[in-house]
Amino acid sequence: MTYCVALRLDSGLVFAADTRTNAGVDNIAQYRKLHFWRQPGDRVLVLLSAGNLAVTQSVVSNLNEQLASTDNSGGPTLFTVPSMYRAARLVGDAVRDVRRQDGAALEMSKAGFSASFILGGQIGTERPRLFQIYSEGNFIEATDDTPFLQIGEHKYGKPILDRVARPEMSLGEAAKLILLSFDSTLRSNLSVGMPIDILLYERDSLDARREKRIFQDDEYFKKLSTAWSDALRSAFANIEEFKI
Repeated sequence: MTYCVALRLDSGLVFAADTRTNAGVDNIAQYRKLHFWRQPGDRVLVLLSAGNLAVTQSVVSNLNEQLASTDNSGGPTLFTVPSMYRAARLVGDAVRDVRRQDGAALEMSKAGFSASFILGGQIGTERPRLFQIYSEGNFIEATDDTPFLQIGEHKYGKPILDRVARPEMSLGEAAKLILLSFDSTLRSNLSVGMPIDILLYERDSLDARREKRIFQDDEYFKKLSTAWSDALRSAFANIEEFKI
């Protein structure tokens, strides 16, 4: 399984994804699920992926082949689309292309055709935008009312995001919040595992400069996890007991 989350802020975007992929308790591997493309000064696009690894890798490969092609017949690529909306449509089209190729065979198996993506970034002077793209190729966009999007094993990390996430948060606050949602998920679901890839995008920078892979022994993450556990125990102890 997978857990990926992204948060749209007034000041930019924050993305994070785990790296665990498993096909059973004795077949666990690590694969990168956070991908990004950039043309400094023009655009930055970040893609998070969850679902069938073969499907998601095919989608990413299709997008990369479009960029590498010397004979694209004028077709759009992530580096030529004029807006993030058009970029989301391009990813949706890539998902549909893979479904046309592999969908029938996968639907005959237990796994089925399973893939979902979060695409975010900024193109030119357009404000940063964030989309969730489904296995059918259609998508929704994050709003001020719901500034975060999640895919994969999201239920354990969602409650804290629902309570705390706000568009006016700083990038650092949002990164802290997202890592807390990962801490909750890691404690409750063994199919999500470290290391965690995280990327902070500063609005109008039009470059990806702040990216990190967080490993199990990361000092900040260990301190964050311990402090959050202590704070929860303290808050619980300070609430009056239920009595009948």
